[in-house]
Amino acid sequence: MKNRSLCILLSLLVCLGYTKSVSAGTKLQTDNPANKFRGKNSRNVLLIIADDQGLDMGAYGNDAISTPNLDKLAKTGTTFTNGFATVSSCSPSRAVIYSGLYSHTNGMYGLAHDVHNQHLLPWVQTIPALLKRNGYSTCLVGKKHILPEQSLHFDEELAPEKPGPRNVEFMAGEAGKFLRSHLKKPFFLVVAFSDPHRAEEGFGSSDSSKTSSYDPSKVIVPRQLPDLPAVREDLCHYYEAISRLDKGVGLVEAALQKNGLKEKTLVIYLSDNGRPFPGAKTNLYDDGIHLPLVVVSPKQQNHGVRNDAMVSWIDIVPTILQWTNAAQPSYKLPGHSLLPILDEEHSSDWDRIFASHSFHEINQYFPMRAIRTRQYKYIANLAYQLPYPVSTDIQQSPTWKAIISTPSAQLGHRTLDAFFHRPPEELYDVLKDPDETHNLAGDPSFQNVVDQMRAKLKKFQQETDDPWSAP
Repeated sequence: MKNRSLCILLSLLVCLGYTKSVSAGTKLQTDNPANKFRGKNSRNVLLIIADDQGLDMGAYGNDAISTPNLDKLAKTGTTFTNGFATVSSCSPSRAVIYSGLYSHTNGMYGLAHDVHNQHLLPWVQTIPALLKRNGYSTCLVGKKHILPEQSLHFDEELAPEKPGPRNVEFMAGEAGKFLRSHLKKPFFLVVAFSDPHRAEEGFGSSDSSKTSSYDPSKVIVPRQLPDLPAVREDLCHYYEAISRLDKGVGLVEAALQKNGLKEKTLVIYLSDNGRPFPGAKTNLYDDGIHLPLVVVSPKQQNHGVRNDAMVSWIDIVPTILQWTNAAQPSYKLPGHSLLPILDEEHSSDWDRIFASHSFHEINQYFPMRAIRTRQYKYIANLAYQLPYPVSTDIQQSPTWKAIISTPSAQLGHRTLDAFFHRPPEELYDVLKDPDETHNLAGDPSFQNVVDQMRAKLKKFQQETDDPWSAP
């Protein structure tokens, strides 16, 4: 994408009429009329996005929380036990989900809303646009959080996100209306819940029936948090938001079934980033990026599969494109379709993922790049001289206030000083050290591992046109 000669050639071709529209930064693609409506008689897609949910559901081993609908979905399809977001921040992660490109490639470096004002680069082709080109109707119910508007234009946008109550019944009802109007038309439907993201009043409330209540003594305190009363109480509200989300997922699934669309629809469920607690959201530690991913295909042979392939959100667009038989974008995508491995429990070729964080809020600059294998996690902190920033919603949370007001409190086994002041490089043996607190980067016996991981990460940056990569 850095090839200036190619860009000049493309400009000449546009002038000569050989292409209809090619933006700088993309590769040449002739406009093949035969591709225009390839998806007309293809199959449907339902993409469900949770907002800030970690591995907190029964299917991932958290029996303290009630998620019957999500667990039923997992029993129907394939649960990926090694699913990873490539960035733990709302807008950048959603941009990856919709584009199939890393955030440092697609230009959505940080949040889109308010003064943060981050945008996708103009040449990026998102999955709604690619599917519309192939004859699909597109609809978004709920949260969008992407700029510019024209880059993620849906035919219908229903129940847009707004501060305050979270009415999952209303969202499911809007999704049901869309489904009823597309019984014989191919569609791409996104239901993007605001739960369990923090709201101004905590984790929000419901306009409808009350969700499950939880006992603070029975919640599971994540490994990156201290076991304090305020933390347990905060987790109860987080659990309630997930239970509300679970109810919404069940209602949407019921609408799909009621309208006879189950056997024609690929269902994908995932979360955009880690739970909204310190040490998770905005971090590239596993608590920030190791997230739920469930895929249900009517064509898969096995059900209730638990697949240990290391996959990430760059694989979502290729999966949808293969399912719909839609035309590829005019540039190569770095990810791969998950459809061929849905019936497998172990996929040996899928053995590493990459992650990339630059901003969260516009004044919270802390660029990091990471590579995660089955045994090791290597993180390069590109601006390690800066103190690590804490997002506003976490700063205002009861958990954070309890931590900073308790002199002995730590983030799990990590001191607050270590949390705020990070070294240039971090290396963890995630099999022996799942808390990611014993940094091996300075250990001479691991120098060879550091060198290999560093080289792979630099190659990744170069191949994905990372503006932060060294010349």
